Amino acid sequence: MTDVATTSPNAAGLAPSAAAAPQKLDDLMLAMDVVDTLRHQETVALRELDDDARKAALVTRLKKLYADQGIEVPDAIIEEGVRSLEESRFSYTPTPPSLSRTLAVMWIDRGRWAAIIGGTAVALAVAIGGYSYFVVGGAERAAEAQRVEITRTLPAELTKAVQTARDEAKVPAATARVDTIAQAGQAALTRQDAPAAKAAIADATALTSTLREVYQIRVVSRPGVRSGVYRLPPNKASRNFYLIVEAIGPSGQALPRVITSEETQQTKTVTIWGQRVPQATYDRVAADKADDGIIENPVLGDKRRGEIDVRWAMPTSAGAITEW
Repeated sequence: MTDVATTSPNAAGLAPSAAAAPQKLDDLMLAMDVVDTLRHQETVALRELDDDARKAALVTRLKKLYADQGIEVPDAIIEEGVRSLEESRFSYTPTPPSLSRTLAVMWIDRGRWAAIIGGTAVALAVAIGGYSYFVVGGAERAAEAQRVEITRTLPAELTKAVQTARDEAKVPAATARVDTIAQAGQAALTRQDAPAAKAAIADATALTSTLREVYQIRVVSRPGVRSGVYRLPPNKASRNFYLIVEAIGPSGQALPRVITSEETQQTKTVTIWGQRVPQATYDRVAADKADDGIIENPVLGDKRRGEIDVRWAMPTSAGAITEW
């Protein structure tokens, strides 16, 4: 029987693994690593460095630490690292404040500074734009609005108001009043006096309303209301006579009128007032009412469309009262 030779692993071509060779690091890197290791235990390390015997023990401990990691560190490197820690060779000492340091820091942090500067620039632009729009632009817009008003808006409004009043005027007195208002308005526009031009437009509008009014001035004749009164003014021997009247419109309703009392000089809006008349007119109406308590002809005057003034059917005097 043929002996089978025992085949060793080497015979099978399997060479044993070579012993792990110690790992080498650059001397400077090793020294820095030693310092870094010491810094992680800085409190202990500094205490050890206070005594030569403990310093030697520290070196031994460091060698074992690196040996356990498979790193061969020469004694000289460990001692160099310990000395470096003592001298703080590999520690960072901040650069003292200076312009160059400030500029360097700003360059490193340029992204944040760009955002700050950009935000500031935007805010400044907004502020300048706001000032330009609201202050400078506001003044310019106001000036342009005034120019448009005095050259376009008011002339158009004045022309329309005057023409409307002129269309309503039916008598020379009314037409003359329209012409007076138109001249005043044009003069205001020529001197660029907007308030005066607006006043002329308001006058023309008010005149149109007056020209369109239609009513009769009637003496009041109903129970409980006097139809006339007389007054004896101070320091005068003669009496003032008044017929109590109201303005009746086409609908039969009394219209409010603006009346200034000659006794108090106060102006009021009323629907009934005392119209001053000569004594003859007063006596005539009194006689009309005396026979049966009814005034057969109560119309003292009438206001026609297109006219400014009332056409009096009976003689009247200037003056009125609002209380009696």
